[in-house]
Amino acid sequence: MREEYGKLDKAEMGIWECCELLNELVDESDPDLDEPQIQHLLQSAETIRKDYPNEDWLHLTALIHDLGKILALPSFGELPQWAVVGDTFPLGCAFDESNVHHKYFKDNPDYKCPAYSTKNGIYTEGCGLDNIVMSWGHDDYMYMVAKANGTTLPSAGLFIIRYHSFYPLHKEGAYTHFMNEEDVENLKWLKIFNKYDLYSKSKVLVDVEKVKPYYVSLIEKYFPAKVRW
Repeated sequence: MREEYGKLDKAEMGIWECCELLNELVDESDPDLDEPQIQHLLQSAETIRKDYPNEDWLHLTALIHDLGKILALPSFGELPQWAVVGDTFPLGCAFDESNVHHKYFKDNPDYKCPAYSTKNGIYTEGCGLDNIVMSWGHDDYMYMVAKANGTTLPSAGLFIIRYHSFYPLHKEGAYTHFMNEEDVENLKWLKIFNKYDLYSKSKVLVDVEKVKPYYVSLIEKYFPAKVRW
């Protein structure tokens, strides 16, 4: 998947254009949202903006954190939703019991591989999450897109994009033995963000046209006008 999508040859469009494209998707794993995706993105971003008015990078991170879900759309390969949304987890080491539906992991061929069945597996303690191969999904895809297109978002913003579905880490405290000092700092921001990601979804819709100029200005600050996907 990383080799295929790392080519970034699926489309060329701006970030806001992608937000609008994502409206075509309803995330089947989301228990509490019937609204289009752009409403979730803006609800998260606007709530954070009220509480952290000076952290404009965090407002933009909230807006774009789920854009990788376009992987489920026909023009991006129409990957099944189980391969796009839902929790992510490290590969190449023992599957922690905090991983959702842990009992089914024994059917994963990696489960029986001795090299992958210890706590550290193929990694070393403190190696940094950047060196851990995660299960594929919308998080890693959007991180890959942002990085390859030269975003100037700070490290914490990229960390949030890449690991917001890594619930075993930020909810259960698993896999922390792989973290380095930068990860520890960034995790603080991810935990702040996560409160808004999960609980800012409401039936009160954001007036998209009213807030659009603000977010377009942030996109221009942190991203090129055209982004390769």
